[in-house]
Amino acid sequence: MKKMLLAALSLVLGVSAASADTFPSRPISLVLPFGPGGATDAISRAVADHMSTTLGQPVVIDYRAGAGGEIAASAVAKAAPDGYTIMFATVSQLVILPVTKSKLSFDPRKDLAPVGLVAKSPNLLLVSPRVEAKSLQELIAYAKNNPGKLNFASSGNGTITHLIGEMFNLQAGINAVHVPYRTGVQAFTELTEGQIHFAFDTIVWSLPQVQGGKLKSFGITSAERSPIAPELPTIAEQGLPGFEGVTWYAIMAPAGTPEPIMAKLTNALSAALSDPGVIERIKKFGAIASFGNAEQYNKFQQSEFAKWERIVKEGKIKVQ
Repeated sequence: MKKMLLAALSLVLGVSAASADTFPSRPISLVLPFGPGGATDAISRAVADHMSTTLGQPVVIDYRAGAGGEIAASAVAKAAPDGYTIMFATVSQLVILPVTKSKLSFDPRKDLAPVGLVAKSPNLLLVSPRVEAKSLQELIAYAKNNPGKLNFASSGNGTITHLIGEMFNLQAGINAVHVPYRTGVQAFTELTEGQIHFAFDTIVWSLPQVQGGKLKSFGITSAERSPIAPELPTIAEQGLPGFEGVTWYAIMAPAGTPEPIMAKLTNALSAALSDPGVIERIKKFGAIASFGNAEQYNKFQQSEFAKWERIVKEGKIKVQ
């Protein structure tokens, strides 16, 4: 019996080793939690194109939009752990959904394994031109003197832009009212007309609105100034130390994917994010290439969980 078990184990290990040696021998599916178009699609394509060259097989985008990315994440979590189905995920699937929803069809920390961190994209604090405040300090002072009179928009209840707004409320000591929209673009008209007073939204969409004079911006949500708009100060440097809320991207594989296969995928991702052409393509969509291996990713994800869990708890955020 013991010999049979050892023989079976040897066979499994032999098959796994052979699979890793020949990987990849066919196209790889890179599942995207959104539809085509937009920054996430563009960034994923920049990375996938380069990884295809390195791996010698096409890395094909597979669009699986819906449920805030839960559909895509669940599908990848349940896929065969052979490296042929991976996911281009965002903070929304890897942290925000888990800390805002009580029931999920996947656990990002148990069911998915990091190939690596890809990029980070800051958001801008957008302010309506109808708001008289001319600086972050004036906005906060007005909100404190007029509790409950200011409101802020987000792209939906429980989204990253909602949580950044709640973090701003807590750290600035104000009580602006949250107004959820389906997308940030839908809030634009009311923001310019003054029904909405401020919002946080991605730099790639927001910056042209600010540069065109349609909206004001009182700061950027990253820890450091963006090379895309170095004139915009960070919110942290304006009296709210440690304030940081960015959209970030990572490539994930099903948990249990053999280490040799993970190593090939990680090396291909690292090569992509070291290429000046890929870096520039990512930069055009408001993000900064920021490679991190599995260990670095896990440490970063842990810090993100701690931060947003605290915001959800202290802000008493509930998502159905």
